[in-house]
Amino acid sequence: MVTDPIADLLVRIQNAARRGKESVSIPASRLKAEILRVLKDEGFISSYEQSVEASHPTLLVQLRYINDGQPVITGMRRISRPGKRVYVGKREMPKIMGGMGLAIVSNSKGVMTDQASRQANLGGEVLCHIW
Repeated sequence: MVTDPIADLLVRIQNAARRGKESVSIPASRLKAEILRVLKDEGFISSYEQSVEASHPTLLVQLRYINDGQPVITGMRRISRPGKRVYVGKREMPKIMGGMGLAIVSNSKGVMTDQASRQANLGGEVLCHIW
């Protein structure tokens, strides 16, 4: 049993990218699918699709690489954890690597990037940083 499914998602993607894998399979949930949607929209992964393997729903993530085989995702950090939730207001929304990375935020409008949250004039729970 996984106590932090979002951290598990991030670690699986990061490990697969470091090994040069084309894809990685992750146990499915709606929150994970929303995080993957944001990553796809921002160009960090190629695609993802939901499937069923051995009667368990899974998400198959296609990783994205630059021309010389370097993964697009160079780093990830889980910010809000089950034991310590991190909430920020609209004015404290973080900028990751001067705007080159992104923070994924969960708020009343759904899961979105830090930039989209600033434009919507909302704060929320900072789930992770990706660069």
